[in-house]
Amino acid sequence: MSETFLKRGPHARLEAAGLRWLAQAGGVAVCPVLRADDEGLLLPRIERTAPTAAAAEAFGRDLARTHAAGADRFGAPPPGVDGPGRIGALELPSATSPQPWGVFYAELRVRPYVRAARDAGTLSAADVALFDAVCDRLAAGEVPGAVTAPARLHGDLWSGNVLWSPRGVVLIDPAAHGGHPETDLAMLALFGLPHLDRVLDARAEAGPLPPGWRRRVPLHQLHPLLVHTVLFGGGYAGQAVRAARDTLAL
Repeated sequence: MSETFLKRGPHARLEAAGLRWLAQAGGVAVCPVLRADDEGLLLPRIERTAPTAAAAEAFGRDLARTHAAGADRFGAPPPGVDGPGRIGALELPSATSPQPWGVFYAELRVRPYVRAARDAGTLSAADVALFDAVCDRLAAGEVPGAVTAPARLHGDLWSGNVLWSPRGVVLIDPAAHGGHPETDLAMLALFGLPHLDRVLDARAEAGPLPPGWRRRVPLHQLHPLLVHTVLFGGGYAGQAVRAARDTLAL
């Protein structure tokens, strides 16, 4: 029997729902859920190996299938989840009704974390005004690259949640929801990933992305950078402000 471990915490069922929803897509492999209850989340340990270019390309192709599985609406949580999700130690707001992607991203992925950072004194009034301008443009549909069909996202797809195993990439710790596929790609680029160019090229070849998607990385990094600003402050605030300025220049 393979080695297992118990991940304790109050959000075991939420994480399990996200893993199962992603697994149902038939795309990128995710860590199987063995049990989720009040005691915690029981998972198998994933055997690790060195990243390879071939595994990276397979990851990109598989990610296209995960995204294509879709969601009911932008901001939709996994089935069975009633209420907000989680991203790290923070709540991840869920949408209760359909809305355009720009409205969803502005109101549920940018503004809540801008307010939290402002209240903590991490963002200045001028910074907040900059993010407000971004959100106003998003809500008005003035930022290019919007999509109409929600993708099924991992939602916290940084390199630490990408495990390289002998059978290929396995994903862990999702903040799964319906969103824009470019959001997962921008998150992969944020903290670096082995063979990142191979992953991105394979993803773009396997499934359509709006033209100019590489230029919109700062737009889709706004959310994770603001999450890190709220959690850790420091230099992340400056990175988030620069991403906001780059977004306004699109």
